[in-house]
Amino acid sequence: MDTISSKCCSNNINEKATSDEHRLEEPLISHKSLDYYEKKNFKTLLPQIVATIIASSFQIAVGSSLAYSAILIPQLMEAQKNGDEDAVAITKPQTAWIASCVPLIGPVGAIIGGFVMDSMGRLNMLRLTVIPSALGWGLIAVSTNFPLLLTGRLLTGIAAVWGTSPGIVYITEISRVDMRGSFVLSISAVMSLGMAISYLKGWFMHWRVVAWLCTGYSVIPVILLLFIPESPLWLVSKGKIKEAKASLEWFHKYQPQNDQMPVTYAEMKLAGLQKEHALKCDKNQATNTFQKLKVLLQPVGYKPLIIISGLFFFQQFGGVFVVMFYAVTFFKSVGTNINPYFVSSLIGLMRLVMSIVNIWMMKKYNRRSLYFVSSIGMVVSLGVSGLFTKWIHEGATEHNWVPMCMLVLYVLSLMIGVLPIPFAVTAEMFPLVIRGIGNSLVFCIANLLMFASLQSYYTLESVFGGSHGLQYFYAISLFGGLVFSFVFLPETFNKKLSDIEDYFWHHTTYLSVKPDEKVKEHLVMKNVKVEQTETITEKNLKI
Repeated sequence: MDTISSKCCSNNINEKATSDEHRLEEPLISHKSLDYYEKKNFKTLLPQIVATIIASSFQIAVGSSLAYSAILIPQLMEAQKNGDEDAVAITKPQTAWIASCVPLIGPVGAIIGGFVMDSMGRLNMLRLTVIPSALGWGLIAVSTNFPLLLTGRLLTGIAAVWGTSPGIVYITEISRVDMRGSFVLSISAVMSLGMAISYLKGWFMHWRVVAWLCTGYSVIPVILLLFIPESPLWLVSKGKIKEAKASLEWFHKYQPQNDQMPVTYAEMKLAGLQKEHALKCDKNQATNTFQKLKVLLQPVGYKPLIIISGLFFFQQFGGVFVVMFYAVTFFKSVGTNINPYFVSSLIGLMRLVMSIVNIWMMKKYNRRSLYFVSSIGMVVSLGVSGLFTKWIHEGATEHNWVPMCMLVLYVLSLMIGVLPIPFAVTAEMFPLVIRGIGNSLVFCIANLLMFASLQSYYTLESVFGGSHGLQYFYAISLFGGLVFSFVFLPETFNKKLSDIEDYFWHHTTYLSVKPDEKVKEHLVMKNVKVEQTETITEKNLKI
């Protein structure tokens, strides 16, 4: 958190203020950072860890929803082929709708969920998610025809959005500043866990049994949410000061009382949040919708939008989500005799491990380097896999394990940069005044591109002459993303948001950045931790 003097202080306390208000504002009038009064150890962080785990727990159901089509489609096709009594009649185009309808419904669910989350609260939004989730999984479990299956998938798609957005916002608002990034990335880690579990269950269980189990994944988080408080930031924004104080006391229950202060750390934090909210209200009133749209049409608005949309385009048509949504079907098409459910489970596990490793990598390495390494690894692995897939179908090789190894390498490379970085830079590139609008537009574009890539899977496979041709197409698309990022993607790692905004006023391509600017940028990234430490020390010593 920034210094209290810059965000939360008042030079003069109103003479008519009550004694309680005086008592809360006294420590805030000093120029010390609130960090000065905060003890940072594992015990004081424990309530935030518990709240983060519980708020992330619904991601098991979300991950299961994303991976479910990978196990549902091959089981449906096999049952129909064998003439099983409980088989659901389905065509190949309909299987594409089963896979792609989840991202299609995403933007609609996000718009509705955004209004509900702001009015009802973050945790109430998560609790409400159990309705479409449990209903959707229940419909899937008892489905006897395609319309019921599709309806169930659409409901679980809405639940996926409703269970993710409020979870991210809640964790962001309750986390300590230095732990915020790691806590938010736990959403991705738990989602990957849900995908891995879904792949593994599909290996041994009938798709109806898996659907019933996923209903439980929707209900259990609602029970766990009873044990954590609502976001204090949201409570303050709604004028619920008493509830906000109780919430802050829960999150900071292990913060020791400072002998020099007449108030607790939770009370100091509450006063700070009230001051911040007042300042934000004044600023939001000064910026209307027309002014925001005007900013969006300026270089600081449309340039980030074009760049991020480009990254998502090459990501989606590089097969990133096709491998997840059609995992078993995709691996069968390669022609290997290795169990595709085993490979799907292995890749789900690799995605989980890499999502945890990625928390460390994103804090240590710059964005452009990670994206380049990730793209190169994916292009090479898909190229080799496509070549051996062609040879396997032609009977020219017996090394049918090579495509599987290459596709595992593909997923490992994917998690280094091509998957996480477009999401990461979305929060960094847009100016504060249009950050909400920019993120919403990017979310809609990304979901529409995901829908297009999933819907076109069978068509592209036919056009390019089979699985090997499709893998070549994905490799070429990823190579296009590599070139695009080399030319247009700016470096945002450890850069101030104001510097990123200034970049877009003066540059369209990263190639236009002068060599001396890049050297300066490298030095800033290298020394930023030292400078931040020195700044914090100076602020803490300043009285």
